[in-house]
Amino acid sequence: MGKIIMAHGAGGKTGAELMSNIFGKHFKNDVLDKMEDAAVLKINGRIAFSTDSFVVTPVEFKGGDIGKLCICGTVNDILMMGAVPKYITCGFILEEGLDIELLDRLVSSMAKTAEAAGVKIVAGDTKVVEGSGGLYINTSGIGVIPEGRNVSAANCKSGDVIILSGTLGDHHACILSARMEIENNIKSDCAVLADITNGLFSAGINVKTMRDVTRGGLGTILNEIAEQSACRIELTETDIPVNDEVRGFADILGLDPLYMGNEGKMIAVVPEKDAERALEIMRATEVGRNAAVIGRVAEGSGTVMITRLGGTRIVDVLYGEGLPRIC
Repeated sequence: MGKIIMAHGAGGKTGAELMSNIFGKHFKNDVLDKMEDAAVLKINGRIAFSTDSFVVTPVEFKGGDIGKLCICGTVNDILMMGAVPKYITCGFILEEGLDIELLDRLVSSMAKTAEAAGVKIVAGDTKVVEGSGGLYINTSGIGVIPEGRNVSAANCKSGDVIILSGTLGDHHACILSARMEIENNIKSDCAVLADITNGLFSAGINVKTMRDVTRGGLGTILNEIAEQSACRIELTETDIPVNDEVRGFADILGLDPLYMGNEGKMIAVVPEKDAERALEIMRATEVGRNAAVIGRVAEGSGTVMITRLGGTRIVDVLYGEGLPRIC
């Protein structure tokens, strides 16, 4: 299928062929097919809107690729606000020399993930720049928030329970392993979290807040929630699930799973009376089968953890750069 050349970004016949043979083939739907300057959408009620850019290296990895990742990342951000994802836009920065067959695979992966998530890719753009065959993707998404849902980090109160949907650090360890050329069985957890959120709301669970555990890790997002809710978060180390192979990998490299990134994990904060049912709902899904209650909300400030030895340590936000770039 050849390589990306500068002519693919010049707006002429070569670029039109790329649009038709790659993007048009995989992203075909009633809105995008009109090929207007802007997508015309019907949206009623409150909306959640999010945008993100994806620069992961390598672009294909165990358990996913940058195409799957960009859809999951944007859809999950919308889901965390209690919204139902509807539409996504995508912008591609393609470097000269990019293998077109690789691009086709990535775009196909995007399309399949979007279809599974129930969202339409309704607009996009492509630019070609000089480079060495890489690519970067920006996605924006819109979702509709049903009446009665009020999900916010400011809602947490003393006595609420914190549930984590699964093991920490899988995606971070997968990407770092690939970049270091370390052979292991660690796969990215890259996934859409809709099965969990749909299950919680369908069961009438009073979800106070939700956050997907991505860059900065669990430690960072819990500190953000503690600050926004003016509360204290208390974790129990022995209750936090980590895959044995990921834990071993992290120990060797001196990494802390609390600050390792994920792309298919979330936390939900719910009232104590709803905690047992919420945990059952999470565990009944494929993406939440390893869910666990990991802590509680209390009076005070900051985030602390009861360690395996019975002591207490402060859990602060991530400082510096959590290498590698995981998304």
